[in-house]
Amino acid sequence: MAAAAGPAGPVGTDLHLDLPATGSRRSALMDALREAVRSGRLAPGTRLPPYRALAADLGIARNTAADAYAELVAEGWLTARQGSGTTVAERAEPVPPTRARRSSRPPRPAHDLRQGQPDAAAFPRSAWLAAGRRALTAAPNEAFGPGDPQGRRELREVLADYLARARGVRADPDRIVVCSGFAHALRLLFDGPRAVLPARTAGALAVEGYGLAFHRGLLAAAGVTTRPLPLDEHGARVGGLAEDPEIRTALLTPAHQFPTGGPLHPGRRAAVVDWARGRGGLVLEDDYDGEFRYDRQPVGALQGLDPERVVYLGTASKSLSPALRLGWMVLPDHLVDRVLAAKGEREAWASALDQLTLAEFIDSGGYDRHVRRMRRRYRDRRDRLVGALAEHAPHIEVTGIAAGLHAVLRLAPGTERSVLKAAAYRGLVLDGLADYRHPLLAAEAMPATDGLVVGYATPPDHAYPAALEALCAILPSPL
Repeated sequence: MAAAAGPAGPVGTDLHLDLPATGSRRSALMDALREAVRSGRLAPGTRLPPYRALAADLGIARNTAADAYAELVAEGWLTARQGSGTTVAERAEPVPPTRARRSSRPPRPAHDLRQGQPDAAAFPRSAWLAAGRRALTAAPNEAFGPGDPQGRRELREVLADYLARARGVRADPDRIVVCSGFAHALRLLFDGPRAVLPARTAGALAVEGYGLAFHRGLLAAAGVTTRPLPLDEHGARVGGLAEDPEIRTALLTPAHQFPTGGPLHPGRRAAVVDWARGRGGLVLEDDYDGEFRYDRQPVGALQGLDPERVVYLGTASKSLSPALRLGWMVLPDHLVDRVLAAKGEREAWASALDQLTLAEFIDSGGYDRHVRRMRRRYRDRRDRLVGALAEHAPHIEVTGIAAGLHAVLRLAPGTERSVLKAAAYRGLVLDGLADYRHPLLAAEAMPATDGLVVGYATPPDHAYPAALEALCAILPSPL
């Protein structure tokens, strides 16, 4: 049974007491209160409910509750003062120490150069908070009700303008669906009973020969067969798409191939769109870090070539933070209703309040200012990485274009595994290129290459010099 706590006091929550069905009510109540204090459920200074309220909630006589309180005061368990109610005594029996629960999390590394993570310390807290206040002040009452699975109209409108201006996307608010990130978008498209592109009818999915194993695993769990496309200095070799009649959809990173770092050649961009038109298929464009190009203006989105054959996928994970869990899909018109049917009648993932805040952040110019600031910071990080290698390991090549939040360091054949072991010994966390290779990518189509995937955006500013020093220390000497 539960009794309501008094109107004031340190806790002010309900008091739960279990009394046996038989026996003295007074003794049972005293035993229950002693146990609550002894176990630490009632800490010293906790205000108890008035004895009348306690008696009513427990279904016992008022005098029984009053006598129990009085006896426990006399024993030193409780303290009663006129006008202050009854509280747990400060001299009550201490709570026995509990065993510390062992954490299953690995210890924090000494140096963190994992890819895909922006500098968490650079999140624009003050500007985000100000945008949130403005957004909440202006929000209509219905914004605090069940969420629209398509996403808040305010966010879709500003996204349509921003993506058209900054990424060359041909967007309309009614063709944008908000999701909680890239993985969520993949699940909507391929997984579940209402999948938009179910494996049984969609055929095989072409993917780049190097990419995230997590995404391949997600697709495999949904029953999707993936076929790897070899890569070269011009990006994915999309000419092979026409040779496989089972492929109707291709998943690409055209602006900045992940993780090898090159853009898709203009001729291949046009070719893959022509293939989708001729095949009646789709291209899924993962624009994961398209804003961050440092040697020139970012390459525009592939979607601009044919909005009816390209699904544009973007998120706030790299530009702001993966903690926001906000992404968006710009869809061909014929897929909008199917994606909404896959999401269901109500938004279950993306917070409407975060959507409103992001809409205000973009509309006020705060997002553009933040992206420009981070572009300068990450360019400096990459330049410092290249400079450190030039000084301490000039034989190590940095491949790919100057863009994004990571770089790939080319290693001599057969050295990747030993370098990763040396890194682990020094507490340096980073990835080997082999982890990203599709298991079905034939060696004759694309020979394996040893390398390191270095996330230069991850460490905070004060930790970056030491991380670079540790990286240079584990690199192999020239052969």
